[in-house]
This record gives sequence, C-alpha cells and structure tokens, in this order.
Amino acid sequence: MLNKPEGQSDKREAVVIKKYANRRLYNTETSTYVTLDDLAQMVRSDRDFVVYDAKTGDDLTHTVLTQIIVEQEGREGGQTLLPIPFLRQLIRFYDDSIGKMVPSYLQFSLETLAKEQEKFRNQFANAFGNPAAAFEAYQEQARKNMAMFEQALSMWSPFGPMQAGKKPMGPGGAAQPQAPAPQSQPGPATKDELVELKAQLAAMQAKIEKLTDKDG
Repeated sequence: MLNKPEGQSDKREAVVIKKYANRRLYNTETSTYVTLDDLAQMVRSDRDFVVYDAKTGDDLTHTVLTQIIVEQEGREGGQTLLPIPFLRQLIRFYDDSIGKMVPSYLQFSLETLAKEQEKFRNQFANAFGNPAAAFEAYQEQARKNMAMFEQALSMWSPFGPMQAGKKPMGPGGAAQPQAPAPQSQPGPATKDELVELKAQLAAMQAKIEKLTDKDG
C-alpha cells in the first residue's frame, strides 16, 4: 500500500539511526537496536529516519534504503516491484548522459501514482471484469505522466530563454542566416560548470513539482 508522498506527510523530526561497525542499527529515539525490517515498517508507517555512521558521521541513508529494497525484492515468496527489464534498463542509465534525469522522472512518477492510488485501486478491482479497460487506463496514465514530464523539460533550457529552432530576426523581420557552430571536443567540466548544472537540475525539479501540484 502506498502512503502519502513525502511532501504531504506530517512534519515530524526524522529519527536518527546510528550504524555501527558490526552493522548493527541503533534507533536513538527508542534506544533500541533495530533491523532492516523494522526500518521498512517505519517507512510504511510514514515515519522518516536518517542513518549515520556511528564513528564517522557519514550519511548512510541512501545506502540503507537501497539495502531495504534489495532485501524486500529478494524475499522468497514475497512481492517484487522491480521487473527484470526495468532493472536492466536502470543499470544502462548509469553510464548514459540522460541518467541525470532518471531520479527526477522516477520520483515524479511515483508521487503521481501515490496521489492517485485510490483511483488505481478501483481500476485494479474492476480489472477482473474488464481487464482490457483496466490495462488501457494504466497506459493512459503513463502517457499523461510522460507528457507532463516532457513539458517540464521543455521549460528548462540551459541555453537561455530562446527556444530551440528559433532564428534571430534581421531588419524587416527576415530570418538572419546563422553560421554553423564550430565543432569542438568537449573538455572536462569545471567546478563552476558542475555547480551551474546542479542549480539547473534543481530548477527543473521545482518545475516538475509545480506541474504535479497543478495536476493534483
């Protein structure tokens, strides 16, 4: 069962979990040792937590959440949510330039699914009577998600407000010919370029969230 998206959950301070060298996890709120199953239950209960290395203070939240997913997916006889083709494609994206957009797209899609989970439950309940209609409904929702995400991408342009394909106008409104761009080999990104890219990605994420709110 999907819970409310993170942004809609009650604002409570995240529980601090400390991870020790022996891999034991310590819940500082309850002063007890916990397991990955306990942390999974906290997630299902919409209780936020962060995980820190007890010695170095490094943030291990991402790693521990990934471990929870691996454990859930590998549970014998349990439900799996990540199909093999999806996992293969996800691995390919790690070395692809478009991989930078994958986290935003996945988060956007899951938040949309969470917002409309009741509608999907009803469609699933009716699937036994009319499976073709239910399947079409899922496809339609996927198309809507993709259209909204593409709209957000079109609003985000690293080349400024001029839209791609538009040529500068000369005197009398005539299109001015443009010289072909010189071919050059891209060099390694500088620190300033990386900072700018992160800022652009953050702006794109904000626009995606704004579109999601409007759709909801």
